[in-house]
Amino acid sequence: MDILNLLNGPLGQTLIQGASKQLGLGEDSTQKAMSTAMPLILGAMKNNASTQEGASGLLGAIMGGKHDGGILDNLGSILGGDKIDDDVLQDGNGILGHVFNGKQENVAAAVSKTSGIDMGTAMNILKVAGPLLMGVLGKEARTNGVSNQNDIEGLLGGMLGKGNEKHQSLVNRLLDSDGDGSIIDDVAGMLLSNGKKGGLGSLLGGLFGK
Repeated sequence: MDILNLLNGPLGQTLIQGASKQLGLGEDSTQKAMSTAMPLILGAMKNNASTQEGASGLLGAIMGGKHDGGILDNLGSILGGDKIDDDVLQDGNGILGHVFNGKQENVAAAVSKTSGIDMGTAMNILKVAGPLLMGVLGKEARTNGVSNQNDIEGLLGGMLGKGNEKHQSLVNRLLDSDGDGSIIDDVAGMLLSNGKKGGLGSLLGGLFGK
């Protein structure tokens, strides 16, 4: 199952509809943006987890109470008000700064290119996607007894599925770039040509009731 199928699930639709309303986007644009943002965030997380220090930091974050998966049960209230919950956006901003090492604007530019939305909105999509994925990781880590670097790398690799190495490579190109537009265009083109098949949709599809 690909990520677009995931986003057709009940909770996925809550995410798309809520984010669309809050950000003033069409649901199709929101879906495209989320489908690009999630694998890039996961790819960056897997890069970080390739070192002992990075894996320990990620494990500490997802095993803390904040990212225990509760966000998956509260999307309706988080996205159902007049604006997206400030705590979620602040948490997302912190997550992005950590996993993208300060280069999140390059990643937002790629999301913007693939979905046709503006940079500011693309950044907000990333800020919403970050805590959601941390919640998924926290829930899966508890379910599967994840406790060390190999475990967390395996979990992330399984979520990325067949796109594992590709998304990590694209993330590296974005993070190594100084903001050169041609690099971002190239990465966006590769993302658009990717069917996004693999384990991410299958894993999250189960969590979202599909």
